Amino acid sequence: MFVDTKTQRRASARAAPGPRRFRLGESRGAMGLLFMLPAAAVLLLFLAYPLGLGVWLGMTDTRVGRAGQYIGIENYEMLWTDSVFWTSVFNTLLYTVVASIAKFALGLWLALLLNRHLPFKAFLRAIVLLPWIVPTALSAIAFWWIYDSQFSIISWSLTRLGLIEHNINFLGDPAWARASVIIANVWRGIPFVAITLLAGLQTIPPSLYEAATIDGATPWQRFRYVTFPMLTPIIAVVMTFSVLFTFTDFQLIYVLTRGGPLNATHLMATLSFQRAIPGGNLGEGAAIAVTMIPFLLSAILFSYFGLQRRRWQHGGND
Repeated sequence: MFVDTKTQRRASARAAPGPRRFRLGESRGAMGLLFMLPAAAVLLLFLAYPLGLGVWLGMTDTRVGRAGQYIGIENYEMLWTDSVFWTSVFNTLLYTVVASIAKFALGLWLALLLNRHLPFKAFLRAIVLLPWIVPTALSAIAFWWIYDSQFSIISWSLTRLGLIEHNINFLGDPAWARASVIIANVWRGIPFVAITLLAGLQTIPPSLYEAATIDGATPWQRFRYVTFPMLTPIIAVVMTFSVLFTFTDFQLIYVLTRGGPLNATHLMATLSFQRAIPGGNLGEGAAIAVTMIPFLLSAILFSYFGLQRRRWQHGGND
C-alpha cells in the first residue's frame, strides 16, 4: 500500500510535542496571563508605585527640596493631636455622607422619572448629563459667582421676595460654606447616579411588573419588592463610586473655598495638598493621604458585598 511520505511527516509533526512557545499558545490560562501583563504593568507603574511611595513618604520627614529620613510613625502621632486634621476628618465624613445620600435619593427619583414614557426623552437624558460632563473647575467657578457675597443671584432673589434683608455670606460663614459645597457636589454628582440607575432599571424584565400588577401590588409595593431588590447590585456599585469620588474630592473645594473659612470646608484631600505642596512638608501630607485608605477600603467592601448579594439572587454559592 502506497503512503505519501509528505503526509506521514505532517502527521508526525502534529503528534510530536512542539517547542514551549507553541505549547503556550494552546493553554488558555497561560495566554490569559500573557494578555494581562501589559495592564498589570500599567497598574504597577501608575497605581502600586505611587501608593507605595506615598506610604514610605508618610514615614519620613521629607520636605520640598530636601530628602528626608525615616522617622517611623511620628507624622501619624503628630496628626493624632492635630485639631485641624480632625476637623478635616469630620468635614470629609459629613461631606461624603450627606452628599452621597442626597445624590442617591435625587438620582434614583430622576432615574425613575426618566424611565417613564416621556416626550423628548432622549433630549431630557442628554440635558441631565450636562452637570457631569462640564469640567469641575468651570462648575466651581460658576458656583463661586452664585455664592458671591455681593452679587449672588440667590441673595438677590430672596431680597426681592422680601425673605431676607441682607445678602447671605455663603462662603464666608462656616455653616453656610459647608452647606454650599455640599450642594455644589450634589449638583455635579446627580447625573452619574441617575444615568447609571436608569441603565439598571431598563434591565428589569417588564414581566415582573406585570405579574406584580396582576397580584394586586401597589406602585410602592412594586418598587419595594421588584425594583429595589433588582437594583441592589447596581446601587452597590454606583454608590461605591459615588462615595469614592466624593471622599476624594479636591477640585471643587479648592476652587470654591480652599478649605476656608476657618478650615470649615477642609477635606482630607485638600489638607494633604496644603501641607505637602504650599506648606512644603511632603511627609506630613503623605501621611494624611495614607489615612484616607481605610475609609476607601470600606467603600470597596460595600460594593463587594453588594455583588455577593447579586450572586445569591442568581443562585450562586460562591
